Amino acid sequence: MLIPGTHYRLAFTQSILALFQVINAPTHYRLDYPDLSLILALVRGGSLARASALLKVDVSTVFRAVRRLEAALGQQLFEKSRAGYLPTTLAQTLAEQAERAEQALEAARIGVEQGGEVISGTVRLTCTDSVLQSLLLPALARFMPSYPALTIELCTSNDFANLSRRDADIALRLTRTPPEHLVGRRLADISYRVCASAAYLQSVDSHDLAALTWIAPDEFLADHPTVAWRRQQLPGVIPSYRCNSMLSVTELVRAGLGVAALPDFLIGDGLQPLTESLHGYDTALWLLTRPDCRALRSVVTLFDELGRALKLP
Repeated sequence: MLIPGTHYRLAFTQSILALFQVINAPTHYRLDYPDLSLILALVRGGSLARASALLKVDVSTVFRAVRRLEAALGQQLFEKSRAGYLPTTLAQTLAEQAERAEQALEAARIGVEQGGEVISGTVRLTCTDSVLQSLLLPALARFMPSYPALTIELCTSNDFANLSRRDADIALRLTRTPPEHLVGRRLADISYRVCASAAYLQSVDSHDLAALTWIAPDEFLADHPTVAWRRQQLPGVIPSYRCNSMLSVTELVRAGLGVAALPDFLIGDGLQPLTESLHGYDTALWLLTRPDCRALRSVVTLFDELGRALKLP
């Protein structure tokens, strides 16, 4: 999960302090890459056994190496508990540095093998779970194999604040009017239709929408276009099921529990539209980023690839 702005500043401060402690350790021990690899393996594994498997050495070697490194630094790196080896703030910070070094080495290796410039780095991407499952994952599967040195951190959220707080670099959002401080592309128009499963329709009169069992977004999506449409067109309807995501709404409809107004991209096999598009309640799929991110090669590359892959008819 991405760190909110306030916590990020705190974590950043702790990281700087931790690195300052290493630099000013009494022994003036100089960390090298094998040290960082050891710390990273134990942070990832959480136990001596898993760390030894990652490093392809025996458990006793890992145990002695950690003890020697802690003695050299004059500081504790891990706390032993029933849950395994828990990293201190210092160890966590060094592990993050090790990951960056690992990514840099991988990018260099790929560059040598491919004989050209390699797009590398980490890009933080946020979208809703419905967009992730139906649109984003198929797109990533098509083009990401061409960027083996590019790392993506995914966060599912409906909140534009992810970009505003700089917790994400790119966002895919369903909206009519994206915030003015963001830049991006309108990829497609999205419309909604009332749908039901074939199994549910066998036992009801689909012509009387108000008499059907309704499934709808909850208060978490209070401004959703489908909520506004239902309140306007069917004011007497009280949904029997409420969900905090449109993906969950869709799955309940697919299970035959009732009807719901769904976006076009979620209406697949097994679902039958009961209405035409809900006129006046359509929205759009936007690909957005912050202006300052346009100077980052990794962000621009992913932005352009998504723009091409997600261009819907």
